[in-house]
Amino acid sequence: MAHHQDEKNSTSKDLYLNSAIGFLSVLLLGLLLALFTRIIYPRVFNQRADQPSELIGSIIQLEVLNGCGESGIANNFTNLLRNNGFDVVEVGNFERFDVENTFVISRSSSFNNAKRVADALGVSEENIIREESDDFYLDVTVVLGKDYQDLNTN
Repeated sequence: MAHHQDEKNSTSKDLYLNSAIGFLSVLLLGLLLALFTRIIYPRVFNQRADQPSELIGSIIQLEVLNGCGESGIANNFTNLLRNNGFDVVEVGNFERFDVENTFVISRSSSFNNAKRVADALGVSEENIIREESDDFYLDVTVVLGKDYQDLNTN
């Protein structure tokens, strides 16, 4: 009788062991399949195209930031820039409110985009800063300073 009990325990242990081995085998096959497909079909990363902006489109995407602390000024200039054909995709506050002179930041490889925005606002070329990054999907950032009343508003 004891021999029959040992045989029963041994059979159930073998069943559990075989089940665990089967499960781990399926898991290993799944991981190998995932690795194989990753090698054959590599991940695609979103990147800004290196072509000139004329090939991509003539619409300049920009953000307008309030750097002077005047309430609603970024929204006012957003409407002005949109009326001039620019695509304002973000409006907000700059990191501080003590900016004296309005400046334009070129975010893309096309410096001409920043120059076009600066010309439309009447910002001098010496107030255009180049800060390019592949991670930034805007073309231009405008930071409005305390001289906003001297800018073009037509």
